[in-house]
Amino acid sequence: MLRLLILLFATFHAHAAPVNVILINCDDLGYGDLGCYGAKDIRTPHLDRMAAEGTRFTDFSVTSALCTPSRAALMTGKYPGRVGLATGVLRPDAQTGLANSETTLAEVFKKAGHATGCIGKWHLGFVKGMRPMDQGFDSYYGVLHNLDKFETVVFEKEGGMPVLRGDVVEKRPAVPAEMTGLYTAEALKFIEQHHEHPFFLYLGHAMPHIPFDASPKFKGKSERGLYGDAVEEIDDSTGQILDKLRSLNLAEKTLVIFTSDNGPERKTPGSAAPLSGSKHTVYEGGLRVPCIAWYPGKVPATRVCDEMLSTLDLLPTFAHLVDTSAPTNLDGLDQLDLFLDPKAKSRRTTLFSLYGLNQRRLESMREGRWKLHVTPTTQLFDLQTDLGETKDVSAQHPEIVQKLIEKALSIRKDTLGE
Repeated sequence: MLRLLILLFATFHAHAAPVNVILINCDDLGYGDLGCYGAKDIRTPHLDRMAAEGTRFTDFSVTSALCTPSRAALMTGKYPGRVGLATGVLRPDAQTGLANSETTLAEVFKKAGHATGCIGKWHLGFVKGMRPMDQGFDSYYGVLHNLDKFETVVFEKEGGMPVLRGDVVEKRPAVPAEMTGLYTAEALKFIEQHHEHPFFLYLGHAMPHIPFDASPKFKGKSERGLYGDAVEEIDDSTGQILDKLRSLNLAEKTLVIFTSDNGPERKTPGSAAPLSGSKHTVYEGGLRVPCIAWYPGKVPATRVCDEMLSTLDLLPTFAHLVDTSAPTNLDGLDQLDLFLDPKAKSRRTTLFSLYGLNQRRLESMREGRWKLHVTPTTQLFDLQTDLGETKDVSAQHPEIVQKLIEKALSIRKDTLGE
């Protein structure tokens, strides 16, 4: 009987319809910027519906509250220090980036037979061998960089920041108010073109990173000003993508993940409430971000999951989902059961975070409920009772402090060679 069940399961698994995956990654979107995460002054009906039809994770974190290292971890399932991108942002003149020898999300999906598309911000290398189509993506459309003054200034003499299709400039300059609309149209076109075969689409929104802006249809509509307008347009974009999947009968065949690369920028209307901190910190407000998973009939609906999860875990999880192997030297963990089973528990208990260099260096080490700020001063917080990280309890728990320091030193040595 057991052999028969094993045979039936294997036969079913072999003939199961391939699953598509869409990963939507916003830029500097805060934990408190969506209605389903508590925002009262930004309307996000499509993302709220997505959360109601799927699972909303409340303990989903990135490894670093900065664009390049966060995206390096997302793309590889490794701590960013392990791939040489632990700190700092890659500016347009950078000659370094994510090495071509690293296995990316796109390469995992290609091995499984998926078409792979990248739309939007990349920020992981701009020279030959490091761009999206050198890293496993079949196609690319978008702006590789930020749209802030530190990066646009590099392209002023050439007519402005380029919007690329593949490696070819399609238009200049990239206009912040146009980017969400352009990326949405491109995403819908990609889904149409590939709807008969399995695909992986990575959509890296430019918004709401500074200079945040929105198209005329959304400008002036949000109670949180222009920042809120930009978020509401992202919400509309997500709604269009989900509607496209429904219209093509792909909803039950597609896992959609919506998240952000880190918390909100300082001195902007972005909110990480009820968390403390922001981008450029190792507080939860910089590291913990929204994450919604939608896969009708597979990912449980109306679920709020407080299990610990990280962007590190996406690559091995996706590999399992599409029945292919992941690299063996990962920091990420296969968490597919956490996405599909409402009773599942996370395999992750720890997370190391790093930001900045020298005197500006910040580090934290988390294990379950305990979060230790290692530098610049040692502080211990109990996230179970103090999610806002306001009360240092290191004096009451010296043994936990020592344990977490040792774990941080171990990961630092393993990933940074220090």
